[in-house]
Amino acid sequence: MKEIVWDQVFQAASTLEAVQRVLSNLRLELPIQSLVVYALERSQRAATVVAAATHGPFPIDARTVRCTESKWSEMEAWVEENGILRQHGPRRTGKLAYLTPDSTTGSALGIPLRSFHADGCDQVGVAILEVEHGRALRDEQWLALERLRGPLWFLLLAATPRLSHASEAIGPEEGPSATKDLIVGADSGLRSVMERVEIVAPSDMPVLILGDTGTGKEVVARAIHQRSSRAGRPFIRVNCGAIPPELIDSQLFGHERGSFTGASDQRKGWFERADGGTLFLDEIGELPLAAQVRLLRVLQEHQIERVGGEEWIHVDVRIVAATHRDLAGMVHQRSFREDLWYRINMFPILLPRLCERIEDIPALARHFAKRASTNFGLPYVELASSDIKQLIEYRWPGNIRELQAVMDRAVILGRGSKLDIENALGIGIATRYEPAVETDEPTFYEVIPEQPVQRVAVANEGHRVGLEKEPERELDALDNAIRRHIEKALVLTQGQIEGKRGAAHYLKINPHTLRAKMRKLGIDWNQFREST
Repeated sequence: MKEIVWDQVFQAASTLEAVQRVLSNLRLELPIQSLVVYALERSQRAATVVAAATHGPFPIDARTVRCTESKWSEMEAWVEENGILRQHGPRRTGKLAYLTPDSTTGSALGIPLRSFHADGCDQVGVAILEVEHGRALRDEQWLALERLRGPLWFLLLAATPRLSHASEAIGPEEGPSATKDLIVGADSGLRSVMERVEIVAPSDMPVLILGDTGTGKEVVARAIHQRSSRAGRPFIRVNCGAIPPELIDSQLFGHERGSFTGASDQRKGWFERADGGTLFLDEIGELPLAAQVRLLRVLQEHQIERVGGEEWIHVDVRIVAATHRDLAGMVHQRSFREDLWYRINMFPILLPRLCERIEDIPALARHFAKRASTNFGLPYVELASSDIKQLIEYRWPGNIRELQAVMDRAVILGRGSKLDIENALGIGIATRYEPAVETDEPTFYEVIPEQPVQRVAVANEGHRVGLEKEPERELDALDNAIRRHIEKALVLTQGQIEGKRGAAHYLKINPHTLRAKMRKLGIDWNQFREST
């Protein structure tokens, strides 16, 4: 198993991928549910998460644990002894009590790590592994874990150069302007978004961030938090779609000891942990209706009651929610509560897709290339003009998240001598040039070639047909064609945007995307309502 894990670490393109691969391979032979690697900073007496992965239902928060002088002395003594700590069951005591993430429920074990840099600096760390709830390791399995110190050391060494940046990006000590300059496109493609962020951040008004997957909703949520008076308090992100329905109440509001089977200790929920700060409810559209009712009550009364508890607990939390779904349409379908919709939609912010802010692509690509070069220990290579052209011409269905993955691949494939953009994008060539499915109506997402098409492949007839170019025929501008198509839909729906009889439904796009396109093209849907 040791050799396999080493291979997975070396083959990984990033620290995140490496720790995920290590955990996946561990699970082939051992009932390990999560793996967290801490770097210990002597000067700060702090343990900071530098790599984490889990197969459990709850995410592991990147955090920094600060210790008293006595606790730190105990920690250093344990690392010097180099012995594995074991703790059966979910109850935590001693050193594992403040290193084990709150989301873990199974037995835990800690493995001290030491790695030596080339400059002689001794980097110390700890790996925390969680055993699946109700499972146990046999003696020979414990010995197998002892042999994994090498790969875990390498993970610590690879992740440590990013430690100072990570603590600035996610720690509660960050100031209001900590990431202001880190948001690429704040003065260009995201100018209107950041203007709305600056307006709403000083208040405690709930914010709803709308946008496709991968457009940077969490980055904007953090920007709101860091520009608010709550900047020095916690910022807690919860992925509502990742919580099993039967555990939503326990995770959001906490539980008392003995309130249900397996509740061996009292646990604070996300609302209590975010008290005084910001709670970011990502993918809020995935919450079931029963949970929506309880969430609405908390937003109205600012009080929670733990599962199995008898006392109301006051919480002071600012809510920032996000979704890629059409919540207004879900309200019409009665799959999302109308009263909760009005409560969270007090200040909506719509994020553009990456293809709608192509002026930011070069800067974003350089940002991700520099970060990838640092993470992989390779020299930074500047983008060539041909690289930029290829990036701008690509459709980016995965938005910024896809761009980051492409730049990571380009850095790795280039091996420090160039950025291999062509091969990095080649993974998605089949998607880029896949013929569109024929429909009776055009769509906004069709790719219009910039060069004249001389020949067209006819897939359903199995042969190629030559098309003569018509030099005297003049094509209309794309924006004009889109404008006419939207206006046709508005006439058909009498100006209605949302719902089953709305223009967005017929055009098969998100209503927020349609409104953004209409604003860009200067289409006023009110005139279509007045004409009926």
